[in-house]
Amino acid sequence: MTGRSRPRVRRALLALIVVAAACWTGTAAAFTFEDVSRRAQELARGPYQKQASNLPDAIRKLTYDQHRDIRFRPAKALWRNSKLKFEVMFFHQGWSFEQPVKIHEITRDGVRDLAFDPDAFDYGKNQIDPNQLKGLGFAGFRVHFPLNTPKYKDETLVFLGASYFRALGRGQGYGASARGLAIDTALSSGEEFPSFVEFWIQQPLPTATELTVFALLDSPRMTGAYRFVLKPGVTTALDVRAVLFPRATVGKLGVAPLTSMFFFGANQHSTRDDYRPEVHDSDGLQIHSSSGEWIWRPLVSPKRILVTSFALTSPRGFGLMQRERRFEQYEDLEARYERRPSVWIEPLGEWGAGRVELVQLPVPDETNDNIVAYWVPDRAPPPKEPAEFAYRVLWQSARETRPPLAWVGQTRRGRGFTQSPDDSVELHVDFVGPTLERLPPECNVQGVVSADANGRIVEQHTVRNDATGGWRVVMRILRNDKGAPVELRATLHDGPSILSETWTYILPPD
Repeated sequence: MTGRSRPRVRRALLALIVVAAACWTGTAAAFTFEDVSRRAQELARGPYQKQASNLPDAIRKLTYDQHRDIRFRPAKALWRNSKLKFEVMFFHQGWSFEQPVKIHEITRDGVRDLAFDPDAFDYGKNQIDPNQLKGLGFAGFRVHFPLNTPKYKDETLVFLGASYFRALGRGQGYGASARGLAIDTALSSGEEFPSFVEFWIQQPLPTATELTVFALLDSPRMTGAYRFVLKPGVTTALDVRAVLFPRATVGKLGVAPLTSMFFFGANQHSTRDDYRPEVHDSDGLQIHSSSGEWIWRPLVSPKRILVTSFALTSPRGFGLMQRERRFEQYEDLEARYERRPSVWIEPLGEWGAGRVELVQLPVPDETNDNIVAYWVPDRAPPPKEPAEFAYRVLWQSARETRPPLAWVGQTRRGRGFTQSPDDSVELHVDFVGPTLERLPPECNVQGVVSADANGRIVEQHTVRNDATGGWRVVMRILRNDKGAPVELRATLHDGPSILSETWTYILPPD
């Protein structure tokens, strides 16, 4: 072997090693996140083209219940016979999901399209000619994994409708949802709903317990490339990387948006005769600031739209939480609200200056989501300038993110017996947690309460709650202007030491 031939041999061996490594890890060298990013950037250079509906009348005219009768056949699941821990099933177009989404599979051999096949669906009692369904696509998909028992693959992650997705941890039932992006939420100009229009699902190894999905987002003023890494478990985690490409100026950019439902609860009684004490998917917004402060804002269902925000720099986390976990707090055998997950966002990297915004809408019943929370950067990216965000979404119940100090166990609103009734509102806030249970008897626990200019605190006191081992702050507030809201804050102190998170409450207009 000559001296000149050795480098060629080394290069050839190195190439073989790289190829072998790609095969060993199950990673397809043919497609990466950068490929999605390039597609999003190219899409942003041209005008937005709304995808036309391709639904035949046989599907378009189905009622809600008739569409629900269409079910995917589990035997047709992607990877059903591949001895993988994951399986993927698909949703049929129809009802409110008129536009198809393109779905591909990434394998070690490259990328292949996953085509719609009517034989993969059971149409139930619907009399539909399969020949009328040619050319349809999928509305979305769901990922299955042996989450609760090794013997059964549970539905773990769903992508369906616009940029919505939701996931489950062990023992949980669906509640709050997440979205890829929110644009101009609660602005008078109207909200724009971006959609995931194309997906690439990466085939995992037989022993893999993680699944990677890429997605292409599109809307009139924004495109984006997304990577989701699903990690199912007691707490299911979804690592998200997103690069956004603005086509035009956006009034308000909502990053890592969460959507939930609050109808009534301990701090807002039902206006109708309902056997259930509380009805909600989430009961509060929790925030962890970069300064170390923890904030809790109980949710309400206002009579008119209510938008509030918290100015922060690079928050450590925020989420819509379901803290109340006892069945007797809901008494709903069908909905099982105590099993609804808390959804917590952990930014990965520095997000800079901005605000966590909370939008609360009035709703006539529990079938409508009326709560939205998201991060709004102070500087929205201008047209043609990409912006990147990375974060983790945690779907929690058994191991929820909580402050290291005491936290709010419940907020109760209402009046007991009063000899001299007035127009005041009474609130009882229970703080609980191991830090309070371990306090020595000589501690001087005091609730520090404040109200904004529209509120006047006419009574307050702090008492030990022997039933929980915590402390209760009781306050009575009068509004100066009944047509305007009042913002309240309360924390527990032992002298100069702070013992609890910050309870902050919006008392809506009367």
